[in-house]
Amino acid sequence: MNGVKDYYKALGVDKKASEKEIKDTYRKLARKYHPDVNPGNKEAEEKFKEISEAYEVLSHSDKRKEYDSGGAGMAGGPGPGFGPFGYEGFGSRPGQGGRVEYGDLGDLGNIFDLFGGLGGAGAGAGRQRQPRKGADLETDVNISFEDALNGVSIPLTISGRNVCPACGGSGAKPGTIPKTCPACQGRGSISQSQGPFAISRPCPSCAGRGTVIEEPCPSCRGAGAVEMPRTINVKIPAGVKDNATIKFAGRGEAGPRGGAPGDLYIRVHVAPHEYFKRKDSNILLDLPLTFPEAAMGTEIQVPTINGKVKLKVPAGTSGGRKFRLRGKGAPKPKGKGHGDMIVTACITVPKKVSGKEKELIKQLREIEKENPRAFMEKDSDAGD
Repeated sequence: MNGVKDYYKALGVDKKASEKEIKDTYRKLARKYHPDVNPGNKEAEEKFKEISEAYEVLSHSDKRKEYDSGGAGMAGGPGPGFGPFGYEGFGSRPGQGGRVEYGDLGDLGNIFDLFGGLGGAGAGAGRQRQPRKGADLETDVNISFEDALNGVSIPLTISGRNVCPACGGSGAKPGTIPKTCPACQGRGSISQSQGPFAISRPCPSCAGRGTVIEEPCPSCRGAGAVEMPRTINVKIPAGVKDNATIKFAGRGEAGPRGGAPGDLYIRVHVAPHEYFKRKDSNILLDLPLTFPEAAMGTEIQVPTINGKVKLKVPAGTSGGRKFRLRGKGAPKPKGKGHGDMIVTACITVPKKVSGKEKELIKQLREIEKENPRAFMEKDSDAGD
């Protein structure tokens, strides 16, 4: 192919490369050498022209077939009108005075996502900038042990930026509406010349929103939100734990000029209970028993989070013995039932005893046959 450019070499592919291989290779090289990625780099500009010219021929089966056969018209490359971005080659466009405009890389995917934005240029710059989301808010609430187990709805007063009641968040004076930006015609971006290239930038007149406010709302001065307290009701779910943080989506500060509201995060502080304790989904209770109750057995009304239940204490119950009341604990996550209540027997000793009580205890000690320390004394005798 004397006098004909080697397009396969320009792309770095084999002459037997498939259409997919050619396309994938071109996309990779175009991302690397596109002028928007290499502003002012003449070498990269020429390389981009070269690979684009090669791709225009090799990506079309009829042009590729003619090129492979050394057909006429290929020595100087494709004629006017070629180019994967729909421009008249990479020479001057008519009436542009030598200026060359490159496409927005739409065929290459959003290259600017790969390179961190590049100042808003490229495929994403043509879209209007979405209104900013409002700020998130954080606050604390204090609830009782019972409310934490059963759930509760509480009123909460929050200070922060809220939707302006006068303009409804538009930022425009009541009775008016934002107008289409005359600078960018509502596109949100404008084209700026940088040497031989034209690069899209966010419109400075409307900050990329595509609209402008001619008469700002006097209440919020065009912001669409004002600083003011508001009271809302929040539902604390049943079973919430101490120091848990709950997210309420969309209950934070209002976004400027109609932007989505932020989120509200509530940290819950649960007050300790007089005699209940909690471990995960189980409720713990220390149950005091007198010596006669533990020795002879008894039946006791035990408090739970849902009222009292009967608990049978068998004779000979020792201190530390545990009883399980199934389903009497805290709610489990995702509505999967309840945990259990774990009741621990605690033998109490009276701090003061009467004379008669002392006499009876003395008699009991004298007739007591069981030695609870026998196993220790046996080990002691063996050592001697």
